[in-house]
Amino acid sequence: MALQPSLRPLLIAGKLDAPHTLDVFLDYVCPFSGKLSVTIDKIVKPWVEAGGRYEGKIKIIFRNQVQPWHGASTFTHEAGLAVARVTPNKFWPFSLRLLQRQGEYYDIPTSTLTPVQIREKLASLYAETDVTSDQVEAFRDLLRNKSTPNGGVSVTDELKYTIKFSRQNGVHVSPSVLWDGLLANEISSSWGETEWAQFLQQKVAV
Repeated sequence: MALQPSLRPLLIAGKLDAPHTLDVFLDYVCPFSGKLSVTIDKIVKPWVEAGGRYEGKIKIIFRNQVQPWHGASTFTHEAGLAVARVTPNKFWPFSLRLLQRQGEYYDIPTSTLTPVQIREKLASLYAETDVTSDQVEAFRDLLRNKSTPNGGVSVTDELKYTIKFSRQNGVHVSPSVLWDGLLANEISSSWGETEWAQFLQQKVAV
């Protein structure tokens, strides 16, 4: 699947020229996305990386799946995209940390916070991923509203791209997974090693 150059950090495992693509659409404040992210990280990702059984055969791409009915969803995805811009190698570690701490960004905990306060909370979370103070400030700067009243922030264009990508591919819920460009509705957040092993064995000729 296509991946514009500025979003290369969203390639979380494998090489860009791998013949098979696993697109994983996750929302940072979706509990089921949180569950699937752990499985992807602990089970599937090692199979795709150097020395794994599917090295050179599969790439895994994180796809931002904004769920606007959750008030903080947009802010969390902006944060992920800002991390991808400032420290590309920290995108997946930050994403995992955010998915593990997602309860702090649920509707009720954020209901009394302003957008500025939510973004500052996300900056504090980013600071926990072994980055410098300058990088944290660069992150904050990307999430500051532009000078025009309705201009968004510096990663708004990337956010628009990810939303349009989901829409044109008919992705409506999180988590969703595409295998080689087609929705794989059989994949569940409850899958473990056995189910993933069977799925990939059927799809990939080792």
